Amino acid sequence: MDGTYHDNDISQIIAADKAHVWHHLIQHKPFETTDPRIIIEGKGMRVWDQKGKEHLDAVSGGVWTVNVGYGRESIARAVYDQLLKLNYFAGSAGSVPGALFSEKLISKMPGMSRVYYVNSGSEANEKAFKMVRQIAHKRYGGKKHKILYRDRDYHGSTIATMSAGGQNERNAQYGPFTPGFVRVPHCLEYRAAEQGAPVENYGEWAANQIEEIILREGPDTVGALCLEPVTAGGGVITPPEGYWPRVQEICRKYDILLHIDEVVCGVGRTGTWFGYQQYGIQPDMVTMAKGVASGYAAIACMVTTEAVFEMFKDDDSDPMNYFRDISTFGGCTAGPAAALENMRIIEDEGLLDNTNAMGDYMLDQLHALADRHAVIGDVRGKGLFLGAELVADRGTRAPTPEKQVQAVVGDCMAQGVVIGATNRSVPGYNNTLCFSPALIATKDDIDEIIAAVDCALGRVFG
Repeated sequence: MDGTYHDNDISQIIAADKAHVWHHLIQHKPFETTDPRIIIEGKGMRVWDQKGKEHLDAVSGGVWTVNVGYGRESIARAVYDQLLKLNYFAGSAGSVPGALFSEKLISKMPGMSRVYYVNSGSEANEKAFKMVRQIAHKRYGGKKHKILYRDRDYHGSTIATMSAGGQNERNAQYGPFTPGFVRVPHCLEYRAAEQGAPVENYGEWAANQIEEIILREGPDTVGALCLEPVTAGGGVITPPEGYWPRVQEICRKYDILLHIDEVVCGVGRTGTWFGYQQYGIQPDMVTMAKGVASGYAAIACMVTTEAVFEMFKDDDSDPMNYFRDISTFGGCTAGPAAALENMRIIEDEGLLDNTNAMGDYMLDQLHALADRHAVIGDVRGKGLFLGAELVADRGTRAPTPEKQVQAVVGDCMAQGVVIGATNRSVPGYNNTLCFSPALIATKDDIDEIIAAVDCALGRVFG
């Protein structure tokens, strides 16, 4: 790093931060006696803090976002050029980058057709929920309005998206929630015994639990099923064999829209453009955010099939029949400009192939770690989106206490490697280490991550 901020007295920056910034997901009481971490600069897969300490970022910006790495001058220039030309106009009109990116995006999503621009993953999911509710009123007299969501899945931080949130600790103290959302069971095969599930055909069994709930609620009341392709913050849960085909079959059987939340998995994270493409299914609605522009500009998208879009087109005189919605910052042009260049980088640098190769390599290395550390009960993941579940006992599969899991994260941080973990999300099961290095990761990067985790496990668990 070049030290620019140090030359301008970093103490002033720290003082301003402590006095005025309200950080995300952090208890601020300790900042009365200690300083918050301030990230000054990033390049490739490395970031530097206010003390000049270098860290290898194994979670792509802390929340699975910086897919193509830090310091991409071409994205910055694309945004700069676009902002000079036109920075913003309301989404009721089009823009050049908005049109071009929508065309590029849809080319990667066979069967999908329309892109609705917003500014965050939470908002994208809100738009999908609103569409489901409006369709219920337009076509079903308001009855087919319920939205099913899955235990352990996460869809956002607004009240409506928390109403569809399967992580009880994240939801605590924020109720009452919006009615009409119904939870279905998770599909974590490692925890199948706790569900009373059979050893064989667990994937179909888990999907059939969804059908049972649909029948209990009444198929004529259920409008959509909202699922992550791979559960992210709930423990990096890869769906078991047979799960997704059966889920899609159930949705088609009962005329239920399948909404796939790709906010984390989208744009290359799993080794395909979108996570659902790993499983051969065709959704009706897809939401995405984080990796769409790798954090270089705020952008999120709600993508639908043409069939869903057509439900909002009417020739009659009713002024209430179109999708009466707006996202102010969905009209910013920086997002699609950055997203276009982000996608070009992924294509031209072969980052999907790299994600698959490095993901396989990292999965092998995590399995090797499990051979050395009995505390690792399960290793799972897809592409460069991986998890290692820690247990106090492999026989009983009792979860490792969250405090010890966070001690591993802290030890890695002290070594200069940033990893993640399930954190105050699922009561009793915040025991999974999470890894999502940028799609540019090399074997050397992965070896450094694995070495840090190896040392941390040895120190924390002996």
